[in-house]
Amino acid sequence: MSIGETQEEAPRTVGDVIARLEAIAGQLDPTDARRHFHLVYLRSTRGVEEELRREGFIDPAWLQTLDVVFAGLYLDAFAALGRGQAPAAWRIPFSAARDKPDLPPLRHILFAMNVHINFDLPQALIATITDDELDDAALMAKREQDHQHINDVLGARVAAEDKLLPGRTLTDRLLAPLNRRAAKKFVAESREKVWRNARVLSKARREGLDRLEARIEELDRLCAARAEDLVAPGQIVLKLARRGFGVLLPDA
Repeated sequence: MSIGETQEEAPRTVGDVIARLEAIAGQLDPTDARRHFHLVYLRSTRGVEEELRREGFIDPAWLQTLDVVFAGLYLDAFAALGRGQAPAAWRIPFSAARDKPDLPPLRHILFAMNVHINFDLPQALIATITDDELDDAALMAKREQDHQHINDVLGARVAAEDKLLPGRTLTDRLLAPLNRRAAKKFVAESREKVWRNARVLSKARREGLDRLEARIEELDRLCAARAEDLVAPGQIVLKLARRGFGVLLPDA
C-alpha cells in the first residue's frame, strides 16, 4: 500500500483530517518534496480547527463539512497517485516533487496550492451547497462570508509559514515582506474565482451528471495547464503577478 492509501473510514471532522494528514506526514521521507505543501496544509488545517473552536464562523457546521470534503479531494489525489489515477492537474505538482526535488520549497508549495484551491475547492463547494441553496441569496451571503473568512485564517499564517521554510537565504529574508503580501493577494484572488467556477459547476449539475463531469474535466485541463506553466522554468512570482493565481472556466 502506497503512502496516503488507507482502509480507514473517510474523515468526518476537521480533527479526523488533521489525524490523517499527520499520519501521512509521518510516512513521508525527508527528501520527498511533497512534504513542503503537505506540512503547510497540515498547519493551515490546524488553524481552521482553532477558528472553529473559537466560533469564528457564521455556520461552523457547514464550514467543517466543507473543509472535510475539500481535504478529502487532496487525500484522494495523494492516494490515487500510486495507482496512476490522480487527476491531471494533481499529477503536475506531484511529478515536480519527484523530478525536481531541489527546487525552492516555496515553489513546491505554490504548485500544489494552486491545484488544491483552483481544482478541488469548486468541487468541494458544490458538494456541500445544493443548487437550491445557491439560489437563496440570504443563505449564500452567509456562505460567502465564511468562505472569505478562511482568507483571514490563511493570511494570518503567511508570516509564520515564511519563517518555517527550510533553506531560506538572505535574499529570501529580504524579500519576505513582498512575498507575504503577494501570497495573500494570490490566495484571495484565486478563491474569488473559485466561487464563480462553483456556480458554473452548479449550473452544469442542473443539466445532468454527464454535463457536470464534462465541466469538471474541463476545469482539470485548465488547472493542469496553469500548473504546467508554473512548473516551467522562470520566476514563479512574476508569472503569478502577470497571469494571476486562479483560473476561470470560459463562462464564469
